[in-house]
Amino acid sequence: QVQLQESGPGLVKPSQTLSLTCTVSCGSITTSYYYWSWIRQPPGKGLERMGAIAYDGSTYYSPSLKSHTSISRDTSKNQFSLQLSSVTPEDTAVYYCARVMIRSDPAEYDYWGQGTQVTVSS
Repeated sequence: QVQLQESGPGLVKPSQTLSLTCTVSCGSITTSYYYWSWIRQPPGKGLERMGAIAYDGSTYYSPSLKSHTSISRDTSKNQFSLQLSSVTPEDTAVYYCARVMIRSDPAEYDYWGQGTQVTVSS
């Protein structure tokens, strides 16, 4: 079965860049027709889609986050990464990576990582 695992620092200072990596096992990030996405959940709030990178390397971002967000991949390691620049305490959240099957109606988030807590604080 497909497994995803987030990794990266749990504490980031304001104005710095939040960087996380998702390692995928038992599945290839280049396989059609899957997207590989980042989602977050701030304390007391709902899930927020941040963006994704497709099987062909195309990237997609939430309009509200696009100016600060970058998603990339390393196919040799079967990993994809998130960078969120100029963070503030409002970016404190649990961050998840997840696989998306885009040929489902609606699109299906079928596999998730366990999530990782990131706190933005000085």
